[in-house]
Amino acid sequence: MRVNEKYSSLPSEEKGIHIINIRAIEDIGYIQHESTLLKSLCQDPDANCKYGLYFRDGKRKVDYILVYHYKKSSITKTLTRRIHHSDSSARSIKQDQSLPGKGGQLHMGESEQHMDYHEDDKRFRREEYEGNLMEAGLELERDEDTKIHGVGFVKIHAPWNVLCREAEFLKLKMPTKKMYQINQAHGLLKKINSVIQKITEPIQPKVAEHKPQTMKRLSYPFSREKQHLFDLSDKESFFDSKTRSTIVYEILKRTTCTKAKYSMGITSLLANGVYSAAYPLHDGDYEGENVEFNDRKLLCEEWASYGVFYKYQPIDLVRKYFGEKIGLYFAWLGVYTQMLIPASIVGVIVFLYGCATVNDNIPSKEMCDDRNNITMCPLCDKTCNYWNMSSACAAARASHLFDNPATVFFSVFMALWAATFMEHWKRKQMRLNYRWDLTGFEEEEAHPRAEYEAKVLEKSLRKEYRHKKTDKEKLTWKDRFPAYFTNCVGIIFMIGLTFAIVFGVIIYRISTAAALAINSTPSGRSSVRVTVTATAVIINLVVIIILDEVYGCIARWLTQIEVPKTDKNFEERLIFKAFLLKFVNAYTPIFYVAFFKGRFVGRPGDYVYIFPSFRMEECAPGGCLMELCIQLSIIMLGKQLIQNNLFEIGIPKMKKLIRYIKLKRQRSLDHEEHMKKKQRYEVDYNLEPFAGLTPEYMEMIIQFGFVTLFVASFPLAPLFALLNNIIEIRLDAKKFVTELRRPVAVRAKDIGIWYNILRAIGKLAVIINAFVISFTSDFIPRLVYLYMYSENGTMHGFVNHTLSSFNVSDFQEGTAPIDPMEHGYKVQICRYKDYREPPWSENKYEISKEFWAVLAARLAFVIVFQNLVMFMSDFVDWIIPDIPKDISQQIHKEKVLMVEVFMKEEQGKLQMLETWKEKSMKTGENCNNHSPKLSRTGSMSSCHSYNIDI
Repeated sequence: MRVNEKYSSLPSEEKGIHIINIRAIEDIGYIQHESTLLKSLCQDPDANCKYGLYFRDGKRKVDYILVYHYKKSSITKTLTRRIHHSDSSARSIKQDQSLPGKGGQLHMGESEQHMDYHEDDKRFRREEYEGNLMEAGLELERDEDTKIHGVGFVKIHAPWNVLCREAEFLKLKMPTKKMYQINQAHGLLKKINSVIQKITEPIQPKVAEHKPQTMKRLSYPFSREKQHLFDLSDKESFFDSKTRSTIVYEILKRTTCTKAKYSMGITSLLANGVYSAAYPLHDGDYEGENVEFNDRKLLCEEWASYGVFYKYQPIDLVRKYFGEKIGLYFAWLGVYTQMLIPASIVGVIVFLYGCATVNDNIPSKEMCDDRNNITMCPLCDKTCNYWNMSSACAAARASHLFDNPATVFFSVFMALWAATFMEHWKRKQMRLNYRWDLTGFEEEEAHPRAEYEAKVLEKSLRKEYRHKKTDKEKLTWKDRFPAYFTNCVGIIFMIGLTFAIVFGVIIYRISTAAALAINSTPSGRSSVRVTVTATAVIINLVVIIILDEVYGCIARWLTQIEVPKTDKNFEERLIFKAFLLKFVNAYTPIFYVAFFKGRFVGRPGDYVYIFPSFRMEECAPGGCLMELCIQLSIIMLGKQLIQNNLFEIGIPKMKKLIRYIKLKRQRSLDHEEHMKKKQRYEVDYNLEPFAGLTPEYMEMIIQFGFVTLFVASFPLAPLFALLNNIIEIRLDAKKFVTELRRPVAVRAKDIGIWYNILRAIGKLAVIINAFVISFTSDFIPRLVYLYMYSENGTMHGFVNHTLSSFNVSDFQEGTAPIDPMEHGYKVQICRYKDYREPPWSENKYEISKEFWAVLAARLAFVIVFQNLVMFMSDFVDWIIPDIPKDISQQIHKEKVLMVEVFMKEEQGKLQMLETWKEKSMKTGENCNNHSPKLSRTGSMSSCHSYNIDI
């Protein structure tokens, strides 16, 4: 049997009763029991409290759990085992025991002297804090006799009067008795909606909250004076478990203890180890036989299962169980995934168009034609030899799949898609705010964080030590200047480290290409570029995954030393730093390939060298777009498969296994205790703590960047993102339902700073795609050739137009190929990709006029494309209203109905007042008609009593 302590406010004289000593004497044998046999036959008392969901009386629900660690001496452990076998009468005496540490501690005797000072200090703080919680109206019950050795649990219950008081303080909107009909569509729109509902019925989740509703209860901020307005027919379910835990958490944050010379709330107590954890309970088990049906089990079946991946999410049930902030995250993720469907379809069509037209592409056909016999200049000094352009035929054909006129259309489409997605989400967010009664909700100033309070205390103690009397202290920019300086230096260093790693990979590519060119056979040299590119991208991927974890920790540390005042400030600063570092980490290799590779190479005879024997990389004859596509696809898919999915599945499972092994080693219980079913709070304690939504949002925002920023080079990016997100939704859902402790429900009406980041990425995507199309692909050079230099209005001769000639006699000394006769003939003129004058010109090897014409066209395209697409995006933003018309009408209707309710209430009060006045006047007249004084006195007294009754 478990030992539980029900706290009570006993007088100080009664708190000296040594109940444990009495029970120890009973156990020794001075008092005999007759209930030992009955004890084994009675019903399991744990079943009465639903295995930890209720207090021992089976009536009061557990709304919150505080967990603490304690140390027991050997004497205490022996007595505790003896207490397990005591009878129920002694147990009832035990339940009236006072706070541990205030009474009932005489049995420890000398062993208490050996307890650690810090453990005593923590115990005293817990006593004061829990006493203050009881003064705030909460009811507590303790359980130290658990299957987890050295861990105690404090169960917290909020009674009805406390819930009403706090709901009024928090201005929680609660449903009233008044119901009204939601405006329905009419005519053709109604028929279309009914057809859509019938079509989508198989993919709707089977939960009551997801069914379309025609009636809605009018909501109003809860008020104890206006309780008659609310539907209180079932007080047990009026405040659901999410709301109850939120109310208790607000009390926990507000309640303080002062034994450490300064105020300590629950955040400070957790940070100082006074309590090791604080969390609300899950509603029950989600699997197993004879499991009582609950919202957690329903979520597991209809949401957190891979078998329902094709269904809509039960967002309203998610919000009911986890709160608005988590509900908004999954709603946003669902909208984002839905919007990826049209983007994926268009991307596949663009890719298929490239596949269908690859055989008709004249430039790639010219490159693959052996009859042209175009000899290209060496790719490196000495060791590399001349090579035929036809050997790059496969790369040229593959690049056409992504470098064709359709990719320009797709870039414009994706820019408009991003704007439409943002507007669609704003409208969806307003619908959710209306459904969840968040219209008019404003976040109030949060309670200061524990670290901030500690810093302020440290500052005030320094002032006291210097005998300076000041007002209430707060941290200024001077106090934070060292942290700000460290942040700037740290972020610059991390960005420099990322650039250094990318530079190291560049050196690897150059040296590996030279080495493979020496050792490879002539047939194998054609695959050198693909091999080097693939291996370099894999190295980049590994480095990105490692640095992502490192940068996440560094960003948190940099934010912690800033000591932000509130949790919201901390979260926003952490998000900014983490996003900046992870953005640079993920996209720097891609930016290098897109905009820098092949731009500063020089020319044969005058190459640009990084080191004396390593010259800058060149793009392939078909351009760098194919290499950009390889880089983007491997990094995107690798991050999604390894970091987002394997890490999310593997790391929580590994942590859970380690905790299970540790707990198994620590158990020192007898067989009877081991066979008992665990309490709900014990099971939840073994789950992983909730660490916030920042990692979940971060991986999706980085993915959104892959989908939009370089979509011109990889049209299949939306398709791979869609496939990943279908799994990601169910993976996150399973993690929240089965792997994590239940988080505290947080009210929120939007996704916060993430929306601004999404808008910034959408604007940046327009600029980057304009430069990718203009400078990375050959789209602009083809247009310039077609309309300015083509003799017959076709693309014939385009490849020769983009190649310049070089006389091999102009090579610098020691840079010419060692074996110039490898092709069977002596090469006199080799070709390289650039717009330069030929060697027989007066200004040989100078930049030609064609280069300036192409550059002007490229810059003009960037300006036109950017402004046109920006205008179209802003037009989409303007033409789509942020608030749907029907929702604005419903909000207005709610306001009118609420005014009517109060007007009727006021009219009723006035009528009652008038009736009372009339009756009092009639009674007064009757009193005045009595002539005898005694009778008048008696009648006046009766009149007075009547008025009192009224």
